[in-house]
Parts: sequence; structure tokens; C-alpha cells
Amino acid sequence: MIAQEWSKVSKELRQELGESSFKSWIEPLELIAVENGVARLRVPSRFVGDWVKRNYHDRIVAGLRREHADLSQLEFSVAGNSSPRPAKPAAPVADSAEVLEGAPLEGRYTFDNFVVGKPNELAHAAAKRVAEGGPVTFNPLFLYGGVGLGKTHLMHAIAHELHQTRPDLQVLYLSAEQFMYRFVQALRDRQIMDFKNIFRSVDVLMVDDVQFIAGKDSTQEEFFHTFNALVDQNKQIIISADRAPGEIKDLEDRITSRMQCGLVVDLHPTDYELRLGILHRKAASFAENLGPVHVGDGVFEFLAHRITNNVRVLEGALQRLFAFSNLIGQQITLDMAQDCLSDLLRSSDRRVTVEEIQRKVSEHFNIRLSDMLGPKRARNIARPRQIAMYLAKELTSRSLPEIGRRFGGRDHTTILYGVRKVEEMRATDSQLAEDVELLRRLLQS
Repeated sequence: MIAQEWSKVSKELRQELGESSFKSWIEPLELIAVENGVARLRVPSRFVGDWVKRNYHDRIVAGLRREHADLSQLEFSVAGNSSPRPAKPAAPVADSAEVLEGAPLEGRYTFDNFVVGKPNELAHAAAKRVAEGGPVTFNPLFLYGGVGLGKTHLMHAIAHELHQTRPDLQVLYLSAEQFMYRFVQALRDRQIMDFKNIFRSVDVLMVDDVQFIAGKDSTQEEFFHTFNALVDQNKQIIISADRAPGEIKDLEDRITSRMQCGLVVDLHPTDYELRLGILHRKAASFAENLGPVHVGDGVFEFLAHRITNNVRVLEGALQRLFAFSNLIGQQITLDMAQDCLSDLLRSSDRRVTVEEIQRKVSEHFNIRLSDMLGPKRARNIARPRQIAMYLAKELTSRSLPEIGRRFGGRDHTTILYGVRKVEEMRATDSQLAEDVELLRRLLQS
């Protein structure tokens, strides 16, 4: 009897809502009981129940009232969960342990697995504060830094922590590219209002690599309004990028201004001590999975000195050593490390990257990498920037336009001017000439 009633109501909703909305929201429902003025429906996830209650509650009740005049309320129980629960407005999150389809969380990216050091301690502290899920103290939290420095790790760690400690919150994590894709898809399918409702009803919105939307006018427009709507509701926003808000070329001024209103935190390149700490932590993790492996004296120190530009490469090198040691049944020695990683080490020796040059020059002159790439023209920043441009021209095969793009989108004529200026000054400024030579040796060693 109940199945027949629901079949009839479903057919009516299919005609009223259209095939796409019906398949997404009504077809997954199962009517399991109607009693005491309450209709109980089984749903595949909490999100589906929340969405249906918010958007189709009255239509479903009206359809069922033809057979149950006293019906006034819907309740939902998730498949496999016997206790029904009323739904709250929610984001597109399948349940408290999952995120939006297409943006899965990496299980190993937790706070427990994040090695804290001076270059990232402020970012870590800010992320931990947000992960507490308490009152919003800074909005947005904006994390920026180069590849492999831990931005995505911290964002995933926040999401994991919130899922565990605040399952009542709807947390949505996705990349800026996914945000744009879903926006374009909503435009194409004429479901823009659904898109707006979904993205503006979350409790915590996390957008990774926001520089991707720069220059994409329509996406920026929608992102701006989504940003404002969530801030007005005092909902937390967390954003990451490869550079500071003011240094993202073609990002609208109003978005830049909004992002700068919160806490902007720079993840600096790793120093030797932090790399050493990461190696010890990863070694302990690998040993749990592969069994105890003896690591000889000097191996960690060697890796920390030689692999400096990317934590992911550093971890990958250590993983290769552990796997090799496990397969051949020998301990990891310095000689083994040099042999096993010879291709990686040769590659490092053979190619100096523009990013490595920028990092070394920033460290040498004790300035922020973001300042070097940014618009500041103070002498203590402009001169190191020109030296980095000169070394990039001398030590890499990159063209002037390519180098310009890596220096915050500067024109190739600016790079050429910087190169020529350093060439001229080397002949008259002994200190500058000494700095340039020292940096060249460091980069080629």
C-alpha cells in the first residue's frame, strides 16, 4: 500500500520537477512508514535528506495528504541507520565523513602528520584554531606558498578535524577549478539557483588554489557573491593560493580586498631543520607499514641538504629508499642512498629551477619570497629581485618571457633591465659581485 502511494506521488513529482532534479533528489527516496502525522522516508545520505526537506518538503506532503489527511511532517533516516532525524540546511556533503564528489580528502593529511617548524608554525597555529570549529575569529583564513610546502595538507587536516569534532557542521572542500567547473555546469543546465543555494548554505567553505579563477570574469563574479553571502552569515572560509592575494594577476580588486580582510599567512620554504624533522617523521611512518629498517648515519642529513625545493620530492626519495631496502633486505646506508637516488640527484644537479633561485636569493638576503615576487620597489627588495632575475637568465634555459611569468607576471623587458643592471654593477660593486658568486656556487653545488 505504502509503495503504491509513493509510486504515484513520485510520478507526479517527476512531471513537475523534470527528469534531472527527479533523478537527483526524489528517485533515491523510499517511503517506509506514515503514522501519527509523520511520513518517514529512507535516504541514501544525510545530505539528500537535508536537501529534500529544504526544497521539496511541502510538495511531498501535499502529495501524500490525499491518503493521509493529518500528515504534516517528513522525517528521514539514512540507509543503514535506524534512527530518523530531522534535517538541517546543508551543503553538498554526502555525510559527515565525506566531502563533495570530486574533492576527496587525503587520509594521511592530518595535523598529527604535519611537521611543524619555524617556516610554517603560524600557518599551523591558524589552521588549528579554525579546526576547533568555534566562533569565527578571522575570515577568511588565506594560506599561501609554493608547491609542496603544506597548504593542501593543512586544508585537509582542518576538514578531517572538523568532521571528527563538529559533525554537525557542513564542510565543503574543493579546488577553485572544481568550483568553476560546477558553476559552468550549472549555467549550462540552467540550474544556477541550485548552485547558489548549495554553495551558500555550507558552514565551512574551503577553496584550494584560488589563483585558478584569476582572469575568469563570470566565475570571479559568482565567487565574490558566494564569499559575501557566507561572510554575512558568519560562516568560515579558508582559501589557499600560490601567492599572496595582492600578487595574483587578473584577480578582481574587490576579491583581493575581501581576502586581505582576514588572516593572510605565508608558508615559507622549508629550512634544513624542518626537512630533517619531516624525514624522521616519514621514516617512522614507513617503518610501521614496511617493518623496521635501519637507517645509517648521515642519510637523513644528506637528503635534507640535497633535496631542498619540494617536500613531496623529499618524501618520495625516502619512500624509494625504504622500498628498496625492504626488497633487498639491507639497511639504508649513505652509499645506497646515493646509488638508489642517483637519477633524482643528477636531475637536481643538472637543472637549477627559477623557483630554487628565488628561494635561495630570498634566504640569502633575508626577505620574503612573496615580496620578491610582488610589486614592492624598496631597494632592499628590488636589488635581490634583480639578482634572482640575473641568475635565472644565467643558470636556466628559460626565456625572458618565461622568467617574467615566474616573477609575478612581469614583462620580459623588466627582466632584461634587471639582468643588465646586475651585469653593470658586478664590475663596480664588490659586495654585489661576491653575493652573486656565492649564490651561484650554492645553486650549482
